[in-house]
Amino acid sequence: MKLLFSRNPNPRLAVAVARHVGAPVAFELAAPFAAGQAERYRPLNPTLFLPILVFPGGSLWETDAIACRLSRDAGSVFWRRGDAEPRMIQWLSWGKENFVRACEMVQYERGTRLRYAQGPTDPAKVEEGLGRFATSAALLEAELSQRDWLLEDGLSYADFRMATFLPCNDAARLPLHEYPALQRWYGRLEALAAWRDPFQGLLAPELPPIPA
Repeated sequence: MKLLFSRNPNPRLAVAVARHVGAPVAFELAAPFAAGQAERYRPLNPTLFLPILVFPGGSLWETDAIACRLSRDAGSVFWRRGDAEPRMIQWLSWGKENFVRACEMVQYERGTRLRYAQGPTDPAKVEEGLGRFATSAALLEAELSQRDWLLEDGLSYADFRMATFLPCNDAARLPLHEYPALQRWYGRLEALAAWRDPFQGLLAPELPPIPA
């Protein structure tokens, strides 16, 4: 199998999962939106977005689906099974529409938009994102003050997914320091080599700098 990736947040997440579970994949840097590249990648993913998992006879796209496949193929319970799976999916579903979404909104305005010359930051969108962050971070703070990880039985894919955009916080400047339990939780993730530097040893040029 081959995992097509870039340094952007969702592909980064997929690479981190692959590294964490020891998935038997080769890594390939890809740029489906580069000039002249779309038709090469469209048969693998009609949306063209990364990551894409390619295997004999087919491909798989969307980060959560890829994480599920990589974990199962590696024989890992990082993607929970059985009775624990619904609780993990609860956090994936909630995070997507709340904490992860809030982080993405702010990171896009303060990071991606400027990095790729997509226009100036929209202060109203930043404020909306920060408001959503405050609400969702308060819920996570309460939960994570009771345990180390989102699930009671330990680290899972839900933790990786919830933190998708936090490696970009140098640009987003989200106030993690206001939430001690949340900050400690993220520190535990940063202590994992697969999360801290998933691109170690890979051909993965840095993203363009954000203009001052």
